[in-house]
Order: sequence, then C-alpha cells, then structure tokens
Amino acid sequence: WLKNLSGALFALGVWLLLDGALHYAVHQPNFLPIRSVRLAAVPVHVDAEQVLQVVRNGVRGNFFTVDIEQLRAELEKLAWVRQVNIRREFPNRLSVELAEHQALAHWNNQALVNVQGDVFNAVTSAMLPEFTGQTGHSAQVAELYALCNTQLQGVHLQVLSVVQSPRFAWQVRLDNGMVLELGSEEMQARLARFVQVYPYSLATQHGVVTTVDLRYRNGFAVSGIRGQSLSKGA
Repeated sequence: WLKNLSGALFALGVWLLLDGALHYAVHQPNFLPIRSVRLAAVPVHVDAEQVLQVVRNGVRGNFFTVDIEQLRAELEKLAWVRQVNIRREFPNRLSVELAEHQALAHWNNQALVNVQGDVFNAVTSAMLPEFTGQTGHSAQVAELYALCNTQLQGVHLQVLSVVQSPRFAWQVRLDNGMVLELGSEEMQARLARFVQVYPYSLATQHGVVTTVDLRYRNGFAVSGIRGQSLSKGA
C-alpha cells in the first residue's frame, strides 16, 4: 500500500512540475509570439486603418495567451462591423474575418437598418429607403418593407419609405408619389387589393392622387393634391 501511495505521489509531483513548467513557458511573451494578423477578405465599408489600429492595441501575449474575445469585442465596436470571427493559425498568426452590415434603409433619420433588421450607427451616401418606427421594431419595419416590395413587383412600383406610427399603424410611400395608408392589420390583404385595382384605376393618376386609404373593409378612398377626397372604390 505504501509503495503504491509513494508511486502515485511521485507521478503527481512530476505532473505538477510539468504543468507548472508548461504554464510558465506558454505565458512568456517570446514563446510563439503573434507575428501577423490576416484579414480573410478586404472590407468594403470598414476602414482597414481602424482595424489595424485596434489589432495593434488589442494583441497582447503570445499564440496561446492572446485574448481573442477581447479583441473580437473591440473590433465589433467599429462602424459597419456586424460580426467578427477570429482563429489562431499555428504557429504565430491570427486570422480575422469581418462580417459587415449590409445597409437596407435609414432609420429614424439618425441610424441605419441592415438586411437582418438590426439598427446600427454608420454614415453612408447611398440612396436608401427611409424607415420610421418605434424602438425595438426595426425588424418589423424591414419585414413590411420586403412584403410590400414583393407584392408591388407585379405593378412595377417600389417603396421609398415606411412609417410605423406610435399606434403601430403603417404608411407606405411609393416611387410614383402615392402614399398608402395600410392601418394596423390585414396589411397583406390590403396591399393585394391595391395591386389588383392599380392597373385599371390608379396607374394613370400620377400627380393627381397623392393618398390611397386602404383601411376600408370593402374598398379604398383616394385623396388628391389638395387633400380632397376624389373617389371611393369597391
């Protein structure tokens, strides 16, 4: 029994000694230091110089001890960066893959919305639709925008802006100058009604009809440039 115990204690001592030596070695800055950081692809919107600066400030330690999570968090603070994936490449390199935001629209005149419906802060000169909505509802606005564009393809119209009111009613402005009042329910059915009647009654009214109110159960109302009601269709 004593012989077995002494053997076990000896093995434990050797293991602890090796573990301590290994721990000491890998925590030495000169042991497998990071020599380079590789970007998986050239960024489109993200400033490469900013990425380089973050990497210079964020890479501490060696191949084993560099804090990848901290570096990822710092890179994700950069404008246009949506997600970051970092991998170690033995023996001395990091590979950084940046997923950039793809801007879908402006949001409340102060931010942007990406194609996933997330709000982010960045500056762009691109001509984008305008979204106005309530905090936390950007994905719903983006979803309605996609629905409208899909249904309006058949009549060759596009959405320029989507407005969600504080009471969660919807208003859509089209590239022909018309504004659609969709209310807060049955938006798909109301859009389908507009698409059905548009070629026959509204397509020739560019510049005359400014608003189409689709909140009626069995029809719609239109208003002209002076705000007067022009007609009501079934």
